[in-house]
Amino acid sequence: MRVCLVTPFAWSQPHDVNDHVAGVADALRRLGHDVTVVAPSTRAADLLAGRRALLRGEPADVIAVSPAIPVSRRSQLGVPVGARANLRHALTQGSFDVVHGFEPGLPSLSYLALRDSGALGVATFVSAKRLGYPPARSQREKLLARLDALIALSEAMREAAGQRFPGDYRVLSPGVDAALFAPGAKRRRIVVELRPNEREVARGVLHAVRELEDWEVVLLRTRPLIGRPAIPRDLAPRVHLRTVRDAAARAALLNEAQIFVPGVEGLRRVTLEAQASGCAIARPRGVERQPELAAAAAARLAEDDALREREGAAARAAAEGQTFDHVARELDGIYTTLATRRRHRRQADPLADRPWIVADLHMHTSWSHDCSIDAVELVDHAESEGLGAIAVTDHNVFGGALETVDEASGRELIVIPGEEVKTDDQGEVIGLFLEREIPRGMSFGDTITAIREQGGLVYIPHPFDRLHAIPDPRTLHRHLADIDVLEVYNARLLFEAYNDEALRFARKYNLTMGAGSDAHVLQGVGTGALRMRAFADPEEFLISLRTAEILRRPKSLAYLQSLKWVAQVKERVR
Repeated sequence: MRVCLVTPFAWSQPHDVNDHVAGVADALRRLGHDVTVVAPSTRAADLLAGRRALLRGEPADVIAVSPAIPVSRRSQLGVPVGARANLRHALTQGSFDVVHGFEPGLPSLSYLALRDSGALGVATFVSAKRLGYPPARSQREKLLARLDALIALSEAMREAAGQRFPGDYRVLSPGVDAALFAPGAKRRRIVVELRPNEREVARGVLHAVRELEDWEVVLLRTRPLIGRPAIPRDLAPRVHLRTVRDAAARAALLNEAQIFVPGVEGLRRVTLEAQASGCAIARPRGVERQPELAAAAAARLAEDDALREREGAAARAAAEGQTFDHVARELDGIYTTLATRRRHRRQADPLADRPWIVADLHMHTSWSHDCSIDAVELVDHAESEGLGAIAVTDHNVFGGALETVDEASGRELIVIPGEEVKTDDQGEVIGLFLEREIPRGMSFGDTITAIREQGGLVYIPHPFDRLHAIPDPRTLHRHLADIDVLEVYNARLLFEAYNDEALRFARKYNLTMGAGSDAHVLQGVGTGALRMRAFADPEEFLISLRTAEILRRPKSLAYLQSLKWVAQVKERVR
């Protein structure tokens, strides 16, 4: 598969997310995937190579699409126009099967790539501090609708991300290079991870090391400018401060260490690297509430050689099951499963010899509580408008469809009996070619089952119109295989962007597309329709829709809505 990994952080600078992306990219290539990393960079050579790759259409392992972009959870989206254009060009040119963005909860290239790409979308969340964007719930729901898989790199991250971006998450390891990080010639060294505002842990270890005369302590900073505790003068020869952001430099340090003390909110990647290096990990239960417990655990490990060796061996064994190759195999399984969501297009047209007709697949009669169209008037008007087929889909009732079928008996107009059923909390589902009424208020899945039991077809109306009750992204993706027809044009939507979102969704998965007027007055009938081949049954109907053409015949929505209100007032007066 062609896979694009998008990171928001400068590729030329060390970063824990970039370490993960680089390791996963190499491992995926070993599995046979064609992987391209898209990222910003501060290195002139990267930018020049990226520009050449975009201009010449050449494949590249890494494409730098812009200079480094300041990324902050407090900032608004400020990605330069040039960077957006380069990103769009890279995604289009690459024809990727999967676009995998990292930390899309930031205003960055990752967010834009997942929002704008037409490929299968996968999002990975790493840090709970990078979940602030986009601020509006509607924008987050829009992004979620375009995502096919959600990944968190820890259980805590799954909980945090699930509050802002609800969905079904897979928890994966950050991954580690078990060859780079491997036990070496061990020294009596304790490495303490320094994190912002967490000096208590380091102070406790320094206090404990007074009694451990032959041990040294390395205070490890993975970010510059992190404050450190005061180092007593008598301990200064045995305490060292190191700022190490590069994985190779950390490996040289950790491979010789025997004990690692992670920060209370430390980087999981660094702890995993210490495990792979064979370090005994001093992280007792309750350290979040009592940081001094970490110092006690480190002292105990330093004093007990047998315990330290057992813990170090166990840590190494655990890390060997979390290598980048293991992570890549899990991602390969996710990507492969997602690829099955896309339906294969059939090129042959068995109905090529049939005449063309115009069909409106969504409308109502007086059986709906908010409509006053009589069945006889509907049939006469549909024929006068040149329609060859209509689907009557009243709200939660089936009598209008049966009455319209009877009125059209003996005429050339095809009437598809249907019903627009309100589910319990996931919007509406239309059943086409029904035989009897389906009760409202069932779950989304049970409603689909009820349609299937009658041999009907599942038609999802206005799936992204947020002014209506609609299925959430999780429900829509879970029942993707159950959708026979997705409505990509509804003539009554206030904002055309909702129709555009539906069209984008249908194209992404090669879903069969439908269109309807959703008419509640005669003047609206036929304002949304399809030009399709004539059909005789549900099977031929679906075959015909494969080659159908969407017809947009919009009329003033204010005009049509005013007619609907007038009709409702007249009905009440009667």
